[in-house]
Amino acid sequence: MNRRIKGKTIVITGASGGLGEQMAIKAAEYGGNLALIARRVHLLEALKEKLQREYNCKVEVYPLNVTEYEEVQRTFNAILQEFGSIHALINNAGFGIFQEAHETSFQDVKGMMDVNVLGLMACTGEVLPFMREQGFGHVMNIASQAGKFASPKSSAYSASKHAVLGYTNSLRMEAKRYGVKVTAVNPGPIATDFFTIADESGTYVKNVEKFMLDPRKVAEKVVDSLFTNAREINLPRWMNMGSRFYQMFPSFVEKVGNTLFFKK
Repeated sequence: MNRRIKGKTIVITGASGGLGEQMAIKAAEYGGNLALIARRVHLLEALKEKLQREYNCKVEVYPLNVTEYEEVQRTFNAILQEFGSIHALINNAGFGIFQEAHETSFQDVKGMMDVNVLGLMACTGEVLPFMREQGFGHVMNIASQAGKFASPKSSAYSASKHAVLGYTNSLRMEAKRYGVKVTAVNPGPIATDFFTIADESGTYVKNVEKFMLDPRKVAEKVVDSLFTNAREINLPRWMNMGSRFYQMFPSFVEKVGNTLFFKK
């Protein structure tokens, strides 16, 4: 059990698979109560059964597309009615498509912005008033190293994650006055089904497969940081060093690394 997490209510979006599922498992292991959100309700129900059987924790599932903003409000009202409080929100729902800008349809661009940015903001907007009133809470936004280090063939996805980081950094300063913590999580590529959409050709996965992060280890790092003062979680460390170098010397990195970046 983790004393910081035991008995706390944790909401996780995008919880039906991948990183979201692994974070739910880890939070349940630590004694948290879970409100799990995703579109694929059959996977949520299966996860609920597993968690209740193995960890004897309270788990409720809520089918939701985070781009349906009126449904977002209704869902969070239902969570508060069921659990009585929300102590943490992990905004994990998101997707990406790796294509050059001229190849990416506007529909796909809008989809990424709607889910990755606006959906995240909508969910956060529902918990903030309650967290501020109770004087306690934690919002964790799953961003990406792509939000710190732009590269070819990810213009729209990278733009969405830059937006998430901008929102998160501003929110952190606002929320601190009310006892609410805000953390940005910036992972590199994770070995999940994210790439079935992002990389249909399989080229990117083939090129970076040996560097891919284990979702269980990422989940452990994220959940272990709940209710701490972690400003950012950056994984892997070497990739974050590259992001920092890029921020200091962008022209040099773009010139030297241009060929490498196109290996997506």
